[in-house]
Amino acid sequence: MAAEGMSTAAAAAEATATAAPAAGSRWGRAWPSALRWIPTSTDRIIAAEKRLLSIVKTGYVQEQVNIGSSPPGSKVRWFRSSSDEPRFINTVTFDSEENAPTLVMVHGYGASQGFFFRNFDALASRFRVIAIDQLGWGGSSRPDFTCKSTEETEAWFIDSFEEWRKAKNLSNFILLGHSFGGYVAAKYALQHPEHVQHLILVGPAGFSSETEHSSEWLTKFRATWKGMLVNHLWESNFTPQRIVRGLGPWGPGLVQRYTSARFGSHSTGELLTEQESTLLTDYIYHTLAAKASGELCLKHIFSFGAFARKPLLQRSYEHPGDLESICTIGGHFVFIDNPSGFHSAVFHACRKFLSGDGEEGLSLPEGLTSA
Repeated sequence: MAAEGMSTAAAAAEATATAAPAAGSRWGRAWPSALRWIPTSTDRIIAAEKRLLSIVKTGYVQEQVNIGSSPPGSKVRWFRSSSDEPRFINTVTFDSEENAPTLVMVHGYGASQGFFFRNFDALASRFRVIAIDQLGWGGSSRPDFTCKSTEETEAWFIDSFEEWRKAKNLSNFILLGHSFGGYVAAKYALQHPEHVQHLILVGPAGFSSETEHSSEWLTKFRATWKGMLVNHLWESNFTPQRIVRGLGPWGPGLVQRYTSARFGSHSTGELLTEQESTLLTDYIYHTLAAKASGELCLKHIFSFGAFARKPLLQRSYEHPGDLESICTIGGHFVFIDNPSGFHSAVFHACRKFLSGDGEEGLSLPEGLTSA
């Protein structure tokens, strides 16, 4: 049954990948990829995603969800973009049992939905899992990023997510966000609590400001020439992705060294297999090297040191569901380093929505805490 579902899903994914809008200029598309300085495109992102998700046994459907060209009622397109072309949110939806609760997964900064590849099978056994690439990331549209403030930048992600929700006709879903995706998920829940049944934050960013967590080391570092240089690069919106692009055809090698170190020799948990490492490296490269868009949110959301300019803890609100924060000991990428523990923690966080399954497998695993 699973093989049949995978075959259908793969065919749908391949058809959608062919129809997905391409990235770059017409000249960039005309040149063979081997001759491009940055050998990537939206089509190649989707293809790399498909290869990575070939590891997943659960059937799925990949689609580009049309969210229009601007927020409804707005007199501007997606924040001063000169183009009126529609925007798309890359979405994967996994096969599930009928009436299973819906779990929407939002990736963090510098990542895309494929980072959850080790989790889809286990989570799909109890949820209807939907994972997205945020606007400006992964295989989603990458409009010119022209936001000038924290408010505009937050709206870029929150409004596009809301338009995606409407297009998918979703409500009363469980929303899970990792790192920067946790920040976006929490901000979305603040504005649209009527749609969020439950909120899970995994290693969330943006909870506190620099004044709340002042660091003597950071203060001293900022006073040095190195600190001033790094601060200047931060305020100039110099992102790690620019290094990958600047290296051109040598970019994949840099990403491969990072992947091998972070999820291999320096891993804090379960090592990647050779196949997983190869496919994840390829996927990460294409998502990082593509046109700069959502990544340019960095300086507007965080100050130097990754402190939130508008921290979540400064907002008091009443949420109709519970706020469940998964704090990890195993590292920032707990869902890759310790997938079985991560799955158990998610099941535990959602235990009241999975009551039909009894208590089996819903206990909080050792080494993980929730608050």
